[in-house]
Parts: sequence; C-alpha cells; structure tokens
Amino acid sequence: MSDRKIIYLINPISGTSKKEGLRKLIERETTAQGIPFEIQSTNADGDYDLLKDKILKEGITDVVVTGGDGTVNQVTSALRGISIRIGIIPVGSGNGLARTAGIPTKPQQALALIFTGKTQKVDAFLINNQYACTLSGIGFDAQVAHDFATKASRGLLTYTQQSIINFFKAQPYQFEIIIDGFSFFTDAFFISIANSNQFGNNFTIAPQANLHDGLLDIVIVQKMNKAKLPFVMLKHIRSNNKIQELVESMSQKNIIYFQTTSLIIRNLKYAPLHIDGEPRETAEEFRIEILKDCFELIQV
Repeated sequence: MSDRKIIYLINPISGTSKKEGLRKLIERETTAQGIPFEIQSTNADGDYDLLKDKILKEGITDVVVTGGDGTVNQVTSALRGISIRIGIIPVGSGNGLARTAGIPTKPQQALALIFTGKTQKVDAFLINNQYACTLSGIGFDAQVAHDFATKASRGLLTYTQQSIINFFKAQPYQFEIIIDGFSFFTDAFFISIANSNQFGNNFTIAPQANLHDGLLDIVIVQKMNKAKLPFVMLKHIRSNNKIQELVESMSQKNIIYFQTTSLIIRNLKYAPLHIDGEPRETAEEFRIEILKDCFELIQV
C-alpha cells in the first residue's frame, strides 16, 4: 500500500474540458498506482475548513487541484501553514502557474507527473493582505479580467475577444511607485506583479520571473502611442528582456521591468485590479510583499 493519500479537487466550471472523462482518468490511473484517493468538488467561496480538518485527521499527503490559476489561488491560500503537497492538473483558461512550473497541459501527462514528480517550495505574495500566487495586475489586463468574468464562455477565444475590445478602449492610468524609499510617477496602460512569468497560454510578460527566487517581477507598460503597443509588447516578450536598474532613464522606456521583495503602488485614478486572473475590488493604494517558500508544488 502506498504511503500517499490524495484528494483531487475538480472545479466543475473551470476551463472548457469535459469533467466526466477527467474523473474517469483520475480514478483509473490512481487506482493502478495503488494510491488511496478521493475526489471532491472545489468550493466556489474558497472555504476549505472541512478539507483542512480532513487533511490533519486522515493523514492526507497530497491535494491535487484540477482547475486554473483562480482555483489554485483559493486552495493554496486556504492550506497555507499545512504540510501538504500541491499538484495541478491544469484545465483553466490560462494556467499561468502550471505552465511556468513546466507542468504538462494534457491531463494524462499532468497526472503522470503527480505520481513521479518532485516537490519544490514556491513563492506567493500579498496585495493589501490578499493572497496571490501567480500574476496580478492593475489597469488594462485587470479590465479584461473583469469583463471576461461576466461571460458565459470562459476559454482562450473569449479572452482574446475581450482583450481586443479593451485594447481599442484602453487609456493610461496614473500611478506612483514607491520602492526602498525611492518613488516615481508614471502614466501606464497596466502594471503586472508577477511570481510566474506569464498571463497564461504561453503569453510571457515577465521573462525573468522564477517561482522560487523570493522576488517579484514588476512590469510597467508605460504610456505610448497605442499603435506601437503590440509591437513593443512583442519585442519585450521575444527579446527576453533583462531586469533594469531603476536609476536608468525611465522616461525614455516604453516598458519598465525590475525585481523587488516589496513595493507600494498608489493608484491615483483607481485603475481596476485582478489577482491571479480573478477580478477584485480596486483601492487607492496597494502594499505588495513576497511570501517566500509559501507552499510545496509537485513539478518536473
């Protein structure tokens, strides 16, 4: 008998995959491994108190999240401080954390990794004491997240449609950035706070981001002629942009890219906010800090 005990959490609405086939795959493959397991549905409210009690009472060793970044956010936040291995079968709309960690996007391959992969501690971060583990943003991308959340269909096509619609409406917002006693003002289309390196679907926004380095990658896409914006973003992604020193002439850069353990963002025009792809209420000021080695993730 295996010394592992797994609980699979299946998000019934995440992504577009057929859940019944996935359930049968999990049952067949986990039974073949001789590992005790059970399958539960995720909780839309993020309330996992009963799960925490079960983990402690029954000696559960692994919780496998079948869903997207939003579901991973809820589960890892709820289980902070508990000794548990987290696995991901990525069937969300973007799957940014899973892709950054090298977790396969095909369910059968992701499930095989659950059985054979190693664990490594992964960072997370707080935005005004709200937990985030993947990538959060203020501005244009957050508006896309807010609009995307209202749509009945939640897939790549819908996300792309909302991105295009919002691109034509986008206007820069005003921010003040404060880091280590140094501050500057910027008009920017959006600011990304990244632990993983991408929004999802291999759209890399923070090329140097690392899940384990104890640093946040901050990407500020400054005001520019909107016709230039797609080309500037493409160059940023393809050129594997390096981290910048903030003493460089920021006014001459379309994109400011730096790393830090904490910062304050003053949101002077109340730009919208998303946390790990899920819309959240905005604020006048965001205090952001890293959570080093927050949870153990099964990965390659």
